[in-house]
Amino acid sequence: MKIKKGDTVEVLSGNDRGKRGEVLEVIPKKDKVIVKGINIRKKHVKPRKQGEQGGIIPAECAIYSSKVNVVCPKCKKAVKVGFTMEKDEKVRVCKKCGAKIK
Repeated sequence: MKIKKGDTVEVLSGNDRGKRGEVLEVIPKKDKVIVKGINIRKKHVKPRKQGEQGGIIPAECAIYSSKVNVVCPKCKKAVKVGFTMEKDEKVRVCKKCGAKIK
């Protein structure tokens, strides 16, 4: 996958289209990502221990990685990610401006 934990991404489609957020978790087996503040759903939680409070908690759910693009740190746009070799190392680069992506 070209998206990694800690990247800033922009949502391309769906209810949260145009919003940006940080990737909290990457799930490569399912080809999904969890983005902070995106695709929020209500989760009903039962109290498990005595004295613990139950209730409805908002939680981020996974979305397909094809629905998000990485935001380039230099040009500040949602871009596709390419790879180049630098000193026997594979480096992610922006396909628009050619800047390195951490």
